[in-house]
Amino acid sequence: MALTRARKEELVAQYEALLSDSQAVVMTTYLGLNVPDIEALRNSVREAGGRFMVAKNTLLKRAFEAAGYPLPEEALSGSTAIAFALDDPPAVAKAIVDFAKKHDVVQVKVGFLEKQMITADEVQALATLPPLPVMRGQLLGTIMAPASQLARLLAEPGRQVAAVLKAYSEQEAPAAA
Repeated sequence: MALTRARKEELVAQYEALLSDSQAVVMTTYLGLNVPDIEALRNSVREAGGRFMVAKNTLLKRAFEAAGYPLPEEALSGSTAIAFALDDPPAVAKAIVDFAKKHDVVQVKVGFLEKQMITADEVQALATLPPLPVMRGQLLGTIMAPASQLARLLAEPGRQVAAVLKAYSEQEAPAAA
């Protein structure tokens, strides 16, 4: 089915909007996947907080240029599918990397973190990072640790005084003669 000029302009605008809303972008190959496999990958990326779509290289090139992304020519060779990480870049990268382990035809071409280009190996490294909620919890724990230690430190002298007073109160009174 040939795309009309209006439809092509719509797609380029959609790609530009997704690029501006995305925290990360991962470009992959997909040739050799059947429709159920593509849908499975699309669903896993959606569950990770992203969007996955098959795209025409010429339209992607226009969208990337309009959005100000540096795009190497080799990223637009062969079949191209693109994942937009709208919420959690490590989760989207993990969804793609995990799927690629099971399906050899899916290979990461290049990625972008914000507008900074990253290699396929760096996308793999991004996929090993913990999900955003876990990272937030770790950060909060790191921030809260000094405060809780300070609270324990300040409470310790009072606790020691209370222990001494309790020990004196529990001593038997000396027998009166």
